[in-house]
Amino acid sequence: MVSHSELEAALEVVRAKAAGSVEGIFGPASVTWRVDREAILFLGGGRALLLQLAHPWVAAAVAQHSRTFADPIGRFHRTFDVVFTMVFGSRDNALAAARRLYQRHGSIVGVMPEAAGPFAAGSSYRANEVSALRWVHATLVDTALMVHDLVLPPLSVDEREQYWAESKLYGALFGLRPDDLPADWASFVTYNAAMMQSDVLTVSGAARKVAGQIFSGGRPWLRPPRWYRAITAQMLPEQLREGFGFTFDDHDRKAADRALSRIRRIYPKLPERIRTVGPYQEAQARLQGQPHLDWATRCLNKAWIGRPQLGDTWTQ
Repeated sequence: MVSHSELEAALEVVRAKAAGSVEGIFGPASVTWRVDREAILFLGGGRALLLQLAHPWVAAAVAQHSRTFADPIGRFHRTFDVVFTMVFGSRDNALAAARRLYQRHGSIVGVMPEAAGPFAAGSSYRANEVSALRWVHATLVDTALMVHDLVLPPLSVDEREQYWAESKLYGALFGLRPDDLPADWASFVTYNAAMMQSDVLTVSGAARKVAGQIFSGGRPWLRPPRWYRAITAQMLPEQLREGFGFTFDDHDRKAADRALSRIRRIYPKLPERIRTVGPYQEAQARLQGQPHLDWATRCLNKAWIGRPQLGDTWTQ
């Protein structure tokens, strides 16, 4: 478990290494800003979610504690509000978001409703446990770079190493210490490969139910289009794809390839105002000392985080 004192110790390290009070944790010179500003990363949202659900603890926690089914859009907004505040918010607001997330995770405890992988029925789970946090963090980092490299020019070896170094600082916002995470990019790749082959990742009944509600059930008007489901399935390891019951036949493969071909042709030509997420544009305005956000940025923020601005104190 990550204790409160361990979280505060990690946040002190983050504060000391942050780009600046206004620049935030990473700042405009970071690879993190360059990658995470891209709206196209939404293409990997389904993959990251399914990889997280493949961890039985995460699936049980979502099924028992989340409002995903009752309020899927609200869940989307709350998740991205926390993530984007950590990445693009001012330093103090990023640290405050980390503390709120820790408090929220502290209330997520329970017991496994069924045996899944190495976890016995009735055994306990906790959201603030190091191995679970490490896996959730890994799914976000790995998926972001996978989607970025699918659509945009791939990062160089050095850029990838820098992105991982910055991601370890992001992990500290979860309370993870440097020793809790792989030392470098090669070690991170090895960790991911080992997790994909381990029995820890097991698609439980709870995971299939949540995935089914999101991808094929629930509210029809929120159901992802077939091309999105096909791309998501294509990015999953085969055993997890089958575990979740995703089909991936020739028709699906062609749908994914056609969609990616169009996206690769059109997306890089879009103006930055459309390509980049609202919180990144808000961070740029903050750096320029603009006291108020323009209409377009406020609208983009509403779409991504459900409110017109991150709430940084620079505007208050």
